[in-house]
Amino acid sequence: MTNTAFALIGFIAWTLALLVLMEAIRTYLVVTGKVPANGFTPDNDNLSPFMQRLARSHANCIEGLPVFGGLLAFAIILGKTGATDGLALWFLMARISQSIIHLISTSVVAVSARFAAFATQMAIGVYWIVALI
Repeated sequence: MTNTAFALIGFIAWTLALLVLMEAIRTYLVVTGKVPANGFTPDNDNLSPFMQRLARSHANCIEGLPVFGGLLAFAIILGKTGATDGLALWFLMARISQSIIHLISTSVVAVSARFAAFATQMAIGVYWIVALI
């Protein structure tokens, strides 16, 4: 498996892992009677700050998947993974780091670190566009 393919499946798996975590916690809240089954909002705004950050972290992955996942898939489909392999694992690490930082804290330092992780992904994406053209 190329680094590009690993990064793509890793990105998808990470997005799914965040969703599974969110739904496991939501299931617990329903089963324990803390929240009615119809008491959830897409952004978890009526739940704990952690649950709100979890919903946003998952949404960040969903928002990035068409762009970054699309670039990775494009490289795989066209057999141009040589253009993406070198930074693919760095991209995945930045994506996961952004989510973990978001889940842990919203302090100024954490938000700055989270932005740095996102900026890294954007820079890699721009590089890939140029490399793939």
